[in-house]
Parts: sequence; C-alpha cells; structure tokens
Amino acid sequence: MTTPLRAGIVGTGAIAHAHAEAIAALPGVTLAAVTDVVPASAQAFAERHGGAVYDDIGQLLDQAAVDVIHICTPPGVHAAQAIAAMEAGAHVVCEKPAALSLAELDSMIAASERTGREFAVVFQQRTGTAAAHVKGLLESGALGRPLIAVCQTLWFRDQAYFDVPWRGSWATEGGGPTLGHAIHQIDLLSYLLGPWESVRADLWRVARDTGTEDSSTATVAFEGGAIAAVVTAAVAPREVSAIRIDTDKATVTVEHLYGHGHDHWTITAAPGVPQSEVAEWALPAVEEASGHVPLLREIYEAIGAGQPLPALASEPARSFEIVTAIYSSAACDGARVTRDGLRQDAARLTSLEAPVHDRRALTP
Repeated sequence: MTTPLRAGIVGTGAIAHAHAEAIAALPGVTLAAVTDVVPASAQAFAERHGGAVYDDIGQLLDQAAVDVIHICTPPGVHAAQAIAAMEAGAHVVCEKPAALSLAELDSMIAASERTGREFAVVFQQRTGTAAAHVKGLLESGALGRPLIAVCQTLWFRDQAYFDVPWRGSWATEGGGPTLGHAIHQIDLLSYLLGPWESVRADLWRVARDTGTEDSSTATVAFEGGAIAAVVTAAVAPREVSAIRIDTDKATVTVEHLYGHGHDHWTITAAPGVPQSEVAEWALPAVEEASGHVPLLREIYEAIGAGQPLPALASEPARSFEIVTAIYSSAACDGARVTRDGLRQDAARLTSLEAPVHDRRALTP
C-alpha cells in the first residue's frame, strides 16, 4: 500500500462484520466511518470495529472524507448508494447481488467509468491459492480442453428465511436463490471457464412459499466449448457448493460450502496421462483460503497504487449476466438466450418477474 486509505461501511448487518475484519487485517487501511438505518446497530458496530457513526450515507459522504465505501445493505438500494458514493469521489466495494437488474448494474459500471472511481463486487469465491492455480492450469492448456462442467449450489433455507419482508420479492431482492446464493458459484465457474455464450433455463418452486424461485436448473455454454449444468436450490438438507470440470486430461472438483482451501480441491488425471505431467498440477506449497481478506487486499493494493483492479476483482457483470440469462430464458419458456442478445432480450421484458414452475402441490 503506497497511500493510507480510509474506508466507510454502509449497512452494519451480518456481512458487514466480514468487511470490517478484513479491513482490520490490511496494513494502511482504516475503518473511518459507518452508517445504518438503525442507529443502534451502527453504534454497536462502531464500538466493536471502530469508525465514527453517521446518520446516513449522505452525511457520511459529505463529512467523513473516505476513500472507499463498502456497500453492505440489501440489494434494492445498492445502485443508488454506489452511484452516489462514486459521484462523491469514493471507490466502491459492493456486496452481491450488486443490483436488482442488469440494467441497474450497467448504470453502476457506467458511473465508475464516468467518475474514474473503481467499482468492485464481492465475489470472494474467486480468491484463494487453489482457485488461482486451477485457473492458471486451465488457461495454459495444461489440463487440455474443458468439456463438461457441473455447478451446484444446494443450500437449505427454511420458510422463516423467505418471510423476511424484502426477501422472496422480485421488486426488492431482484430474484431468488439463483441471484442471492448461486451467483457465487456461478461466478467461480465463469472465472475458471471464461466468457459464456448461451443459457437455457427453468425456475422452480418446489417447497417454499416465496414470490420467486426456490430452485433453478440451467445449461450454460461457454465460448471455449465447455457445457455446464447449473443447479440451484434452497431446500437441500445436506448443503454443498460444488464445481466439477472435466477436461481432456483431468477432472477438477471443488466441494465446500461458504469458502474453500486446498483440501476442498481435487485434480484427478485421465487414464494414460504420465505421472510426471500429473505432478506438475500439484497445488502450491503455500496455501491461502478463499475469503474477503485476499479479495479486499488486492482491491486496496490496486487503489492505493493508482492501478486498475486486477482480474480477481474485475468483470463485475459477468456472473450477473449469466443469472439474468437464466431468468430471461425462464421468462421465454426455456428459450436459448445468448450473451450477444442478452441486454436486448432483458430490455423487452416488462420486469424480471420470470414465471416459476410451481411443483409444491405435487409433493405427497
């Protein structure tokens, strides 16, 4: 870090603690300001993590002189808050999902380009030495051509989770578990496999009383040739976040829940691959798990040095595009949605309120 930096956090709910703890681990970065719509929450948060308390984001931006704003509020207000922060001269780190729609996210990216401020979305599953190593093997061609992939986000959320007023609503959450949960694994998948090409998908409501989906199924084709089956559910008692990529020479798997280290990754060679070649695939001796710390470290190092964000924190719209394509395909009864036509297709929809196949009545 070449320049000391001051951070502010907007929204002091559960995820904000991960941001504050990561900020505390970064030399040269100080948590200077916090705000929340519930003053008592902001005060308790500041007593634990530090920072002056402000009445709202407007007062914080006017008075706190912060360099980076962390947006940790519900998704319905992300766009307005992020754009206000960038227009006030602050860089922005925004929790996922970054927005309620791709159009909103595009407006946030446009604000970043217009103001010259950096805009990063928190996709911490990209981080960690294992993910970096596997990405390098795939990009170099060491494992051959990626062929088939499976991406699973199978989590469990009871009905009380969906009963929170802003959840389960297209208007305030922008989608269901596909957007709110699976986007992390979808982001890691696309980080490893590169640009996507097309999507076909369906949305399902199999168990929960919610205005959105509680499950989804999709097929995603990538420009490099790989085809991925993407399955999301919020009704799975044995929870798992998993990716499997089968290539010409190997099968790469990662199976975890909310974060991964070396023990969660496996590279299995295809029959006939020489052991001398397999030995070159070994994970690095030095390990760092995925998480907010490695992501924020790279973001702050780039900002402090006046450099563009690294690949680890760039492409904020990539996984959101895939999620939007899932919803757009479902809205068109499973039609194929291409990356080239995605924004035009999404603009034709009256809303992202895609139809959901309700299977609850079929449960014995």
